Amino acid sequence: MPQPDRPHPRPARIALAAAVALLMLGDGAQARQEAPAHYTPPGWLDERLDAHLPDGLLPPDDLPMVTPARDGDGTLPLDTLGPDALSLSVEQAVFLALTHNRSLAVQQLQPLITGTFEAVERAVFDPVLFAEMSLRRDETVRQFDQRPDLPDQITRSDRDLFEGGLRQRLPTGTDLELSLRTVRSESTQTREQFTSRAGLTLTQALLQGARIDSNLARLRQARLDTQSSLYEFRGFAENLVADVEAAYWDYVLASRRTAIFEESLAVARRQLEETRQRIRVGERPETEETAARAEEALRRQGLINARSDQARARIRLLQLINPQQAHWGTAVTPLDRPDHQVPPMESVDLHLALARDHRPDLNEARLRVQRGELEVIRTRQGLLPRLDLFITLGQTGYAAAFGEAWREIDGPGYDYSAGLRLEHPLGNRAARAESQRAGLTRQQSLEALGNLQQLTALDVQNAWFEANRTREQIQATRLTRELQEEVLRTEQVRFRVGTGTALAVSQAQRDLLESQLEEIESLIRHRQALTELYRQSGTLLLRRGIEAPGAERVDPL
Repeated sequence: MPQPDRPHPRPARIALAAAVALLMLGDGAQARQEAPAHYTPPGWLDERLDAHLPDGLLPPDDLPMVTPARDGDGTLPLDTLGPDALSLSVEQAVFLALTHNRSLAVQQLQPLITGTFEAVERAVFDPVLFAEMSLRRDETVRQFDQRPDLPDQITRSDRDLFEGGLRQRLPTGTDLELSLRTVRSESTQTREQFTSRAGLTLTQALLQGARIDSNLARLRQARLDTQSSLYEFRGFAENLVADVEAAYWDYVLASRRTAIFEESLAVARRQLEETRQRIRVGERPETEETAARAEEALRRQGLINARSDQARARIRLLQLINPQQAHWGTAVTPLDRPDHQVPPMESVDLHLALARDHRPDLNEARLRVQRGELEVIRTRQGLLPRLDLFITLGQTGYAAAFGEAWREIDGPGYDYSAGLRLEHPLGNRAARAESQRAGLTRQQSLEALGNLQQLTALDVQNAWFEANRTREQIQATRLTRELQEEVLRTEQVRFRVGTGTALAVSQAQRDLLESQLEEIESLIRHRQALTELYRQSGTLLLRRGIEAPGAERVDPL
């Protein structure tokens, strides 16, 4: 009597459909979970990571750029630019440095290099396609010892396997694997048979590796490293601008010192000639010529040193701005001159507040604190035992042909298994050491941040005091120079009427020369002190209208 068909369970069929949906939605869930709320990856980095560049060339648009301030028409023309002559202002010098400086070009690549580590960590959660194909043949020879008259019996079997599928790891601590497998088997005792199977394996971490924050810690650390490289790049750009401005004003000072020594040498020569004329007519003794000649030689000595200093300042400026049309012998004419009218200084408290928000090294230190927090979260999971829940479901079809085997996969054949897998090292020494190291490193980062904040306040205040000192020196040196001019005129009048000496005139000329040098130096040093103050407060790029990544404040937690 025929038995009625009994319904067979179909849990595997439902699970296979669910697995496809999970694998399709896994990337979307991953993207939502892996991005910290306080940080959005820059668009240039995502484009760079997803692009394929032949020969390792990097397009300029992908580099983190600094954009200098320009004129109203969007250009920053150079007055004279040629292989042998270059006339430029301090703004134009900064523009050339931001465009052509080789050290900046090297530093621009660092964020891209650091961003590749982020791509490596992102790839941990990418789907993986796998496949396997194998062919196997066995031959067994059976001999009959009791019947030597019978031939040896040979048993031959063939087994061909092809398996492929897709596996993916999710931030939730879930490993999914969807596989399709076909096996063809044949032997001398059985006919050819095909077996097809569709299976799903799900492994879920229950203790170690079950937290999303822990699983995404390395990815978020890589993103913080990329962000840190942007702040490092901003700090480098700010230092470059400060170096260019300082080198520009050093060259202005060296050029002005050369001009002052040339003028003083001409004055000393005229004084020497006048002294000789008076000696010839008998108005002065011959001993007066010695003092005049010594003063003229001293001025020539000073001029030689001034020209050498000017040459060194020129090549230093050329190295920083690196104009492509110029060479080491290019003459540079500075267009800017120091102004006696200086603006009032802002309070030191304002600069301290700006430094707390805008110093790139402070923001980079805060990112290191965040990275330490993520390392503590990641290593803390290692203290737990490894307990995984695994479930395997499959549907199997059998037939004498390949196509029929897949059509029969919806039949009654199925398999499933479930269980728990526990693993825990005795003592767990390595995990404890890693967790302890992460906690100590976080504490070290916090201490380093506090120390850097204190050093920043010290640097800002010292820079403010120096800027204030040089500002007050401007008026003092100007008054000294004016008084020394009066002293020189008085000594020259006394020399002409016969009541003074050439030595007194030479001494007055020497004092006037020193006062002129001190006055121009006080103007230049004040400009440089302001630049240094703005650099210490982290606002130099902002004050110069230069856009660069890393302008936002970072909170440590």
